[in-house]
Amino acid sequence: MAGDPNILSDFILPANQSVVDGSFFTFTGMRVLIGAPEPTSFKVLKASLAEFPALNGQSVATAVLLFPADAVNPPHTHPRSAELLYLVFGSLQVGFVDTTNKLYTQTLQAGDMFVFPKGLVHFQYNIDSKNSAVAVSAFGSANAGTVSVPNSVFTTGIDDNILAKSFKTDVATIQAIKAGLALKP
Repeated sequence: MAGDPNILSDFILPANQSVVDGSFFTFTGMRVLIGAPEPTSFKVLKASLAEFPALNGQSVATAVLLFPADAVNPPHTHPRSAELLYLVFGSLQVGFVDTTNKLYTQTLQAGDMFVFPKGLVHFQYNIDSKNSAVAVSAFGSANAGTVSVPNSVFTTGIDDNILAKSFKTDVATIQAIKAGLALKP
């Protein structure tokens, strides 16, 4: 079972910390969003266990997703949590695939929320070719994990012949996909 363990105290301090005050429970990493210019590439700002140690044992995390026009958050999964996405502004096409390979999609407008069930492959796409979009995601785990489908398939060293056979294509096509992923920031 993958998930956050139950804790037997109010909160958990890091091993190297014995004194705590209000600043331990404060995350300031999202301040960079205030007055920031519109995004030029897809970007995620996270407040998960890695960035915010006070979340240890609390079974929560959040992320802000910044979508420039026509940007995509590629298919991915969160193996340890569902994701609840709230669209602050803009429009997004979102979707997930269930375990029977059925695709569920929706076009969201500002103020809409959408839930991606735990562990299922999902995506978000800014369908607007001129305007950016911003969404806030909430997770029921301090460490939801993210497994990018393109990266896990094409950048982890799986043999090109295996990928070509799996995708019913040729090695040259697989190598072209890999080269395209290598160019991305």
